[in-house]
Amino acid sequence: MARSASGASSHPHFTLEGHERGVNCVDYYPGGDKPYLISGSDDKTVKVWDYQTKTIVHTLDGHTHNLSDVLYHPRLPLIISACEDGAVRMWHSTTYRAETTLNYGMERAWNLSALDNSNRLAIGYDEGSVVLRLGHDTPIASMDATGKVIWATNNEIQTASLKGVVAELGLKDGERVPLPGRDLGSCDVFPQKLKHNANGRFVVICGDGEYIIYTSQQLRNKSFGSALDFAWSPTGTGDYVTRESSSKLTLFKNFAEAKTLKPAQCSAEGLFGGALVGVRGPDCIAFYDWDDLRFVRKIDASVKNVYWSDAGDLVVLASDASFYVLRYHREAVTANLHAAGPDGVEGAFELLHEMSEKVGSGAWVGDCFLYVNATGRLNYYVGGEIMTVSHLPSKMYLLGYLPRENVVFLMDKAKHVTSFTLNVVLLEYQTAVVRRDFDAANAILPRLPSDQMDAVARFLESQGFKEEALQLSTDPDQRFDLAVQLAKLDVAKAIMMERAANDVHVSATDMQHKWKQLGDLALNDAKYDLAEECAVKADDLSLLLLLYTSKGDLRGLTRLAALATEKHRHNVAFIALLLLGRLRECTALLVETKRLPEAAFFARSYQPDQIGDVLGAWRDDLSLVSTRAAKALADPAKHEELFENWAASLNAAHLLEKEREVHAAAAEYPTRSPLLDMNVLEAMGAPAEGM
Repeated sequence: MARSASGASSHPHFTLEGHERGVNCVDYYPGGDKPYLISGSDDKTVKVWDYQTKTIVHTLDGHTHNLSDVLYHPRLPLIISACEDGAVRMWHSTTYRAETTLNYGMERAWNLSALDNSNRLAIGYDEGSVVLRLGHDTPIASMDATGKVIWATNNEIQTASLKGVVAELGLKDGERVPLPGRDLGSCDVFPQKLKHNANGRFVVICGDGEYIIYTSQQLRNKSFGSALDFAWSPTGTGDYVTRESSSKLTLFKNFAEAKTLKPAQCSAEGLFGGALVGVRGPDCIAFYDWDDLRFVRKIDASVKNVYWSDAGDLVVLASDASFYVLRYHREAVTANLHAAGPDGVEGAFELLHEMSEKVGSGAWVGDCFLYVNATGRLNYYVGGEIMTVSHLPSKMYLLGYLPRENVVFLMDKAKHVTSFTLNVVLLEYQTAVVRRDFDAANAILPRLPSDQMDAVARFLESQGFKEEALQLSTDPDQRFDLAVQLAKLDVAKAIMMERAANDVHVSATDMQHKWKQLGDLALNDAKYDLAEECAVKADDLSLLLLLYTSKGDLRGLTRLAALATEKHRHNVAFIALLLLGRLRECTALLVETKRLPEAAFFARSYQPDQIGDVLGAWRDDLSLVSTRAAKALADPAKHEELFENWAASLNAAHLLEKEREVHAAAAEYPTRSPLLDMNVLEAMGAPAEGM
């Protein structure tokens, strides 16, 4: 028994009798179109009541224990019931069909709660709580080619026009578009799919195992029937296919049934429209023609969605983690369909590209596929390349594109519409390039706005047209990279000089890197003057050392020694000084950089008259670590007996020092090369052992 009373009165308005045991919970239907309430009882049933006629509309059986809570979901057509056996059952609120049963093993289920603006459901158990999301967040909406949008909120259908709104209000990319909706009425089924036909005159609403075709302007009923899925023809006004079960397809022409088919290639688990009728199987998709549902081709791929271009020659097959772009050869199918074998028409499809991105929603604009991916980016595919239009602030779904306004519209789960600019002329140009129709591309190019030239250049570069990309690009970084790739080093140098003169905010590190890159390329091309200039600007002293030593450039090496010393590039400075014969400065540099052991051995070999000063510095430094080790260092001036041929080495060093002051020309190398093998001590008459 269930009773209804007001808070101000202790007397019930009415009493509903029908349960066999005590009633534990009740809930009212949230809409205004049905005077219903539900009740749960210890008799293990849920009853649906009409509280105006005081009658039982339906009884829901299936629980095995007492009912603890019942709920009409505020957004979805669901009746939800919780039981003390831990089971939570969901029933369709219109057909009363059992949809699913949940049991999380957390003992008894006591409470159910849902929000008006969300698909989330909370369940309270003895041992905790569970929050889950029901259904999906994809908005039930459709936009026709003129910008008219129809969407469903529960059973209520509304419409609005987006034509000219963005330009009229001056909206920027990413701004929300005001959507003053007009009520069209309510639908007899709970909408799960809503789609305009090819010319926008009609709209179909699918749900609850049925479909209803309405006029899009006034929502007047045109046709209806049973269907789990529905697909419009891309051409005929009243041509469509329905999927009534996994084994039955029905073709309609001008709203009249024309043919039924039991698919032999796979069980029908999904249905898609387009240039061909697509029937999704467990791990494949089969295509049929629109004339007579004749089998065309089967493709072994796990497909979640199918998107056909308007011309019908390109199709995207979207899977869980990627999408495939195929070309449909209509002529081959037309010529060979009558003689097709069990596998269909060979060569009906040609795989163009496989892209490793998940498509959330998408649509074709010419030969460009516009889509939202799983990471929240609005991208478009053209010619095997993916271009990013924008990073979306939240999860959105593609609503459509208006070419005349260069605007793409997206909608989120709350039915908020957002717009982004995408120039149709740019898409037309890219399409012409992909098709290698260069006459058309050149004719379109003058219509492109100047701010799109960098995007065009990047696209041309991706297609391999680097020369043309260099001519169009205005981005200095891109122009430099293109000039380098094309081996136009003089152009690359001019770009760098112009940027250094005009761009005060340019990164010094970036400029240095580019000069070094250009210098290496110039060296490879034997353009030594350019390589030297780039090395100076890049502060690439190693390259300068290589250049000057290779050319025998005494002045350059002298400048390099001074520059390296100034910049504390000690390795380069030491080598330059050594090659210049300035050995005393080499010794001083080693001492200055605290390379005292190396300085001592260098002085012993080349400048023995400096060994005393170097040893003194080494001894002072070493005494800070070990006094004993410092005292162990022997000075040749005091312990000449420990250094064989010490006096002779002093004389030899003095002789060679005068010789080093003479810088012979490279042409004298043949006559002076024997000096390189000369033993100086032997030439002076001293024994060479120990040296």
